Amino acid sequence: MTALVQPRHFKLGLAGSELNWAYAAYELDQLRETFADLADILPQYRDLSIPDTIRSTVKDPLAALNRAIQSKDSDRFTEAHRQLTASCNTCHEAYDRAVIVIQVPTVSIFPDQDFRLSTK
Repeated sequence: MTALVQPRHFKLGLAGSELNWAYAAYELDQLRETFADLADILPQYRDLSIPDTIRSTVKDPLAALNRAIQSKDSDRFTEAHRQLTASCNTCHEAYDRAVIVIQVPTVSIFPDQDFRLSTK
């Protein structure tokens, strides 16, 4: 999850913070696809059903993010992204991965990408 989901979560957060709604919509779609791929690749982890866990933890925050992006509402986006982040951490804590603490990004770790809305 760290290698696949975390960059999408990060880029989604940065796009939303820059009000780049087109790119945020793209990253949201990529994040959804990544979760779907993970559910297919790793359907079971210990006693955990990955598809069920994804549905129960991130379905609602992803839907809220979609609504915020579609309405171009920065406040709703910020809250939905925080909910998604909290859901990730709740899952980590529940399944012996509490050392993985995800946070809302504050700076970019992608110096080669501009997350601002392009005027080109």
